[in-house]
Amino acid sequence: MPPTPELLPGADRFHEPRRADCPWCGSRRLRTRLRTPDLQHRRPGTFALDECRDCGHAFQNPRLTAEGFVFYHRDHYQGRLEDHADRLLATRAGRRRHRAAARALLALTEPESWLDVGTGRAHFPRAARELFAYTSFDGLDSTLRVVWAQADGHVEEAHCGHLTAPDMQARLRARYDVVSMIRHLEHAPDPRAELRAALAVLRPGGHLLIDTADPRSAFGTLLGKWWVPHGQPRHLHLLPPANLRAELEAQGCEILRADRGTPHIPYDISAALALLLGRVLPRRALRAATPLVAAAAAVDHVLAPLLRRTPFSNGHRIIARKRR
Repeated sequence: MPPTPELLPGADRFHEPRRADCPWCGSRRLRTRLRTPDLQHRRPGTFALDECRDCGHAFQNPRLTAEGFVFYHRDHYQGRLEDHADRLLATRAGRRRHRAAARALLALTEPESWLDVGTGRAHFPRAARELFAYTSFDGLDSTLRVVWAQADGHVEEAHCGHLTAPDMQARLRARYDVVSMIRHLEHAPDPRAELRAALAVLRPGGHLLIDTADPRSAFGTLLGKWWVPHGQPRHLHLLPPANLRAELEAQGCEILRADRGTPHIPYDISAALALLLGRVLPRRALRAATPLVAAAAAVDHVLAPLLRRTPFSNGHRIIARKRR
């Protein structure tokens, strides 16, 4: 029987009780990986990311309640704010990375139907369509951004909501040849349930493409709270590659490809610098710091071919096939 979570002293309605155990493996051997305020949007509050000493799973602890989630994310979900990674995905370099992720499936399948989960403004389907011209792409997102993406013609069907919701599962069950989750699992309250839901909407023999941040990246240790994939308060979980592979196999999948190099996004230094400057400089002075951030971005890109072959790589990708 799992232990009862401990109440965090001073916790308010925006936080659940603090967990005493790892939500992935149940171990009580936890350490605090970092504590940080909301560095990007400057909302009040401090957030903790704990890490399991046994399995390496990192998770927000205590986690936001539903009310807290709305409070800290309302501007993002109403379209007035966008995540730093979202802006990067809209760039030419972002489109190249998305094409590379889609290209990994070219030799494995010729899908008729494809669902992109956590699609936002459908940056990934737009890039993947260049390689899969005869595939029908649908998008699912918890925000209205997917509806805007459909209006712009980037997805055929827009599903607004959560993949794990019973009505969504009933509507989409066994409809797709491919399901993709590009930097999505970090936001899922229950990654295991999210994976089960993704497999449920796949047809037998269908493929699951997952691209997510790697908490083992040396940049996470070096940059601490300034490392963008830590992403507090938006990122609830960071899954080590071994944990994700083992879970997919336990859910009846065959792992076809696992890659820690190609998914590296060259933004660690420049994004950390942008967060730091945004924290220490008044808003009116940020524009003057743009050339400095641009220079750091150039360094990120120059170093990327080397870093993606080292422990500094910040992402990992898994392609799995649902067994019949």
